[in-house]
Amino acid sequence: MIQNEMDKIYKRVPLTKIPWNIETPPKALVKLIESGKVLPCRTIDLGCGAGNYAVYLASKGFDVTGIDISSTAIALAKENAKKKGLRVKFITANVLGKLDSIKRTFDFAYDWEVLHHIFPDKRKRYVKNVHKILSPKGKYLSVCFNDKDTQFGGSGKFRETRLGTVLYFSSEDELKVLFTPYFKIMVVKTIKIKSPLTFHYVNYVFMEKKEFHFTN
Repeated sequence: MIQNEMDKIYKRVPLTKIPWNIETPPKALVKLIESGKVLPCRTIDLGCGAGNYAVYLASKGFDVTGIDISSTAIALAKENAKKKGLRVKFITANVLGKLDSIKRTFDFAYDWEVLHHIFPDKRKRYVKNVHKILSPKGKYLSVCFNDKDTQFGGSGKFRETRLGTVLYFSSEDELKVLFTPYFKIMVVKTIKIKSPLTFHYVNYVFMEKKEFHFTN
């Protein structure tokens, strides 16, 4: 179970040694906010981890809810926000579940390097969940590893990390097929971002929710 895997990582590995736990918000996210393309609004951080980016957005006036499958990560995120003196709602929840604990809709949703933890057979369910919790015209940013990246070695779609997790590396075209039924894609590109020891390449997809109108 991925829940147990993530809990084990957060319990046994110091935060400074978890590669995705980076306190400084990524330049691409900061640029999106500072450009005004996303203004302070009701926001959900999908797979928030220790809450670093949720805390950053809260400091910019966003009303943020962070969810993560790991209860240990959520406990760390709550402490993180408390230390910064910021109000952020954190909930233990599975992004692939029914999300019954989410009682509101959001104007902006994002997953930063979370989608590559979700394998192709479960991605449609996840995308439908994101669509469901977004308000009309809600914006969505998804960032995940690009299949041309060589940081982890190998060239396959499935690759194992040094923490023992297995990730799925996507192409831009795959993501267009995944997202287009539910979202209007405004930007799709490959960008280089900094990781603790080096740089790696990720898919950056910025979208707007499509509305479906059903008739009898």
